[in-house]
Amino acid sequence: MAYDHHQKDRIDTILSSKGISFYSRKMMGGLCYMVDDKMLCGLVKNQLMARIGPGAYAEALAMEHVNKMNFTGRAMTGYVFVDDEGIDMDEDLEHWIQMCLEYNAVAKISK
Repeated sequence: MAYDHHQKDRIDTILSSKGISFYSRKMMGGLCYMVDDKMLCGLVKNQLMARIGPGAYAEALAMEHVNKMNFTGRAMTGYVFVDDEGIDMDEDLEHWIQMCLEYNAVAKISK
């Protein structure tokens, strides 16, 4: 499985410390985190795949170490990749996880 296990441990710790009920599963060539049966975020190699929603998308893309998520040749609005440099500090990773949790609360469950 192609994801950074250290980053997995860090995300597990953040979600557990917030009392969030979650599970992870292998998906999209990496590891995806699910909260309320909805994709929260994921890890692909050493990048965080953050589902932040369309409302936060443009602002996130203007940030350093953030790129469009592009699996199929077309960017997915509302999803970004954050390079490992952008989540190196605990506060930065917590920021992205919180953004994902805020969107998760209003996101619809995929069929």
